[in-house]
Amino acid sequence: MTNQLTYEQFSAEAAKLMPQNAFMTTAHGGKTNTMTIGWGSVGIMWRKPVFTAMVRQSRYTKELVEQSNEFTITLPLTDMKEALALCGSKSGRDLDKIAAAKLTLVAGQSISTPVIAAPGLQLECKVLYKETMTPANLDSTTKNSCYADGDYHTLYFGEIVAAYKIE
Repeated sequence: MTNQLTYEQFSAEAAKLMPQNAFMTTAHGGKTNTMTIGWGSVGIMWRKPVFTAMVRQSRYTKELVEQSNEFTITLPLTDMKEALALCGSKSGRDLDKIAAAKLTLVAGQSISTPVIAAPGLQLECKVLYKETMTPANLDSTTKNSCYADGDYHTLYFGEIVAAYKIE
């Protein structure tokens, strides 16, 4: 059983869990993919609760979220380091990462993209705005340390339309 959380409840929890990494899942056209994210934030934009996720141009997840305009975030409450490592090092173009990581999906409550069925904080998001990074606008230290290969991120601002915990 899941209960909806208020912004005050899930924002504090997300801030605590995000440094341990999370799963970002998206689905479109019968294909579902998840990836590990280490960067993301919860805040208020346009008077709505929003999760900002960053996805590199080269990622398969980007192709799917561009088509679906939605994604889910699973912030695990238990040790899922092996699954996070696999989902952060393999491409969904080449491998069914969900099966390989032995993850189970459950239907989202408010959107068609599923969530990872694991003890964790679940955020269901609909894309409100997206912006691909402009390299010229990035400070040189960050550019050199995080984008030496030129694979910049698209930032997805997703309205959090459902937030709950799976215990």
